[in-house]
Amino acid sequence: MAKNHSENTQASNHDATYTLGRTSHETTRLIEQSRIYGESTQRFCKRAGITQGMRVLEIGSGAGDVALTLAELVGPTGRVVGVDVNATILDTARQRAADAGTRNVEFIAGDARTLDFPGKFDAIVGRFVLMYMADPRKAFAKLMTHVKPGGIAAFQEPEYTLYPAFIHPDTPLINQLIAWILDVFEHSGAHLDMGIGLYRAFVDAGLPPPAMHLESPIGAAKAWEGYRYMVTIFQSLLPLLEEYGLATAEQVGLDTLAARLRQEVLASKRPFFLPLHVTAYAVLPI
Repeated sequence: MAKNHSENTQASNHDATYTLGRTSHETTRLIEQSRIYGESTQRFCKRAGITQGMRVLEIGSGAGDVALTLAELVGPTGRVVGVDVNATILDTARQRAADAGTRNVEFIAGDARTLDFPGKFDAIVGRFVLMYMADPRKAFAKLMTHVKPGGIAAFQEPEYTLYPAFIHPDTPLINQLIAWILDVFEHSGAHLDMGIGLYRAFVDAGLPPPAMHLESPIGAAKAWEGYRYMVTIFQSLLPLLEEYGLATAEQVGLDTLAARLRQEVLASKRPFFLPLHVTAYAVLPI
């Protein structure tokens, strides 16, 4: 069982506001997110070397999707420990693990930067979590202390600085959605360049230069699930969009957003890019 230092709350005092909130909408979005990004995450974890029998620490578990993927990869002889600062959402993760009959995973509420664990892990994995930390490189270095020499570090983070490249005169709605996403994340204090920033996080922590890939779910088919996923993103973003004075519920128009987005993609014949992400992995020095 992990032990939590008293400085746990202090460690995250200056972290970015979790832009997507802690609501039931966000739990739904996280589950939808894994339907969109799950395949790339599984492929990335396999490439990184996550395999049978490993003991893996997963950071920012949320609704449990990455932990469940890892539990499948490490098999019954392996073990996954998922950590998240949001204790409430871990109830969903535990229920989903129970429903799936997954017994080789446990979830702990707390800040992995200040938790102590019995023994070192064979690997550490995080998806879309470093971008919210006040000092991602310092946090990354601290997290590496949980991994044994020769273990694996594997992280997946968004790269929002590339998003403006997809703005085009024929897609005014997409242009506006991109602008709102960038504005709300910037206002929240999140690191928009954490994807590319993974390289520096790895080498500054004394790890070899990581193997890296840039990916994005892209779609233009009439029935593409990405239109609906964008609605779930804005359901979670809307409270902060309104709080920061960036957009109103009427301007966003959640009820018709998927239909309008689909119509614009089909009319413009320009595929829609969901948020891009970078994967990075390396083996710790022995």
